[in-house]
Amino acid sequence: MQTTNELERSQIDASPAKKRKILFVDDDPNFLDGIRRMLRGQRDNWSMEFVNGVEEALQRCSETEFDTVVSDVNMPGKTGLDLLQALRGDERTRAIPIIILTGNAETDLKRQALDLGATDLLNKPVGHEDLVARLRSVLRLKAYQDELRDQNAYLEQRVKERTAELENARRDIIWRLAKAGEFRDEETGEHVIRVACCCRVLALALELPDEEIQNIFLTSPLHDVGKIGIPDRILLKPGILDESERLIMEEHCKIGASILMAQPKGIVAFLDSFDETSLEPAVEADRLRELATTIIMTHHEKWDGTGYPQGLKGDEIPIVGQICAVADVYDALRSKRPYKESYCVEETMEQMRADCGSHFSPRIFSAFESIADEFEKIRKQFTC
Repeated sequence: MQTTNELERSQIDASPAKKRKILFVDDDPNFLDGIRRMLRGQRDNWSMEFVNGVEEALQRCSETEFDTVVSDVNMPGKTGLDLLQALRGDERTRAIPIIILTGNAETDLKRQALDLGATDLLNKPVGHEDLVARLRSVLRLKAYQDELRDQNAYLEQRVKERTAELENARRDIIWRLAKAGEFRDEETGEHVIRVACCCRVLALALELPDEEIQNIFLTSPLHDVGKIGIPDRILLKPGILDESERLIMEEHCKIGASILMAQPKGIVAFLDSFDETSLEPAVEADRLRELATTIIMTHHEKWDGTGYPQGLKGDEIPIVGQICAVADVYDALRSKRPYKESYCVEETMEQMRADCGSHFSPRIFSAFESIADEFEKIRKQFTC
């Protein structure tokens, strides 16, 4: 039966498919020839290269992934310490085990080599058994490092895949919830999709940060989710709403916000019953929910302060609300509703220009006018 050390050695030395690569660096060709003869019995297990200087060694390390480097410390020009420092300073070669060859009396050089990150030191003249033992030791270390690196890479990939799965699931839930808000009104068609796409192109025109653009696109479909709570007699009324009906309709902003932000009774206590370490705060989800709530509560605010539900004015209105207001009104004017026929593009633009500075932010509206054709392309693409 193999001992633990023998089993580890067989794992390092075996498998022709994974020959370990070793680079030897010394300015003395005779020394390298001696090493070559000394290790000829390991040629089936190790792939060995021999170079005469630091520059050639660095060149080979840039071309090949070595498992170990063995270098003399004293060489003309650049020394083994220079090689050690260069390899440790490069991300690609930082983890390579490096054995530095020194003389018995070179105490200062040994200390410097260790300070610079040498894996091991070996005295000249080099004995066969000592050399083979040291090489097996550092190759075992490199094998463990490679295994750990590969395992970390695998775990990182699984995390990325799982994150993508969760992101797709979250987006799917958002879109389905948004569609629920317009499910009872067949006339609105793909309104939430069009508004989301229009918000995105308008945010692009305003040169907002990429993450903000993505988050606006993701959350703006929820702008009218509160209409779930509006009675059909008002939501589907084929005419102008009276004052009391209009006030009820305006409640859809607060209803939508309560859907997103309110927690069912008892849920906090239920969650608190779990081990705290098993429940990490869903910071990103909370942030998206807050952004969606902001859009819901502000996309009917007006630049002059006459909007609802809070009567915000000017830049008191968050930019996401200003953006969604333009996208929502454009699509509403271009769409047939129970109380009106659809406006043509010219009528829509004329009406919205008249409302610039009262309903819409002049800056946002100016950006909209520069890309209004994109809004119409989106409408044509997402019309049932």
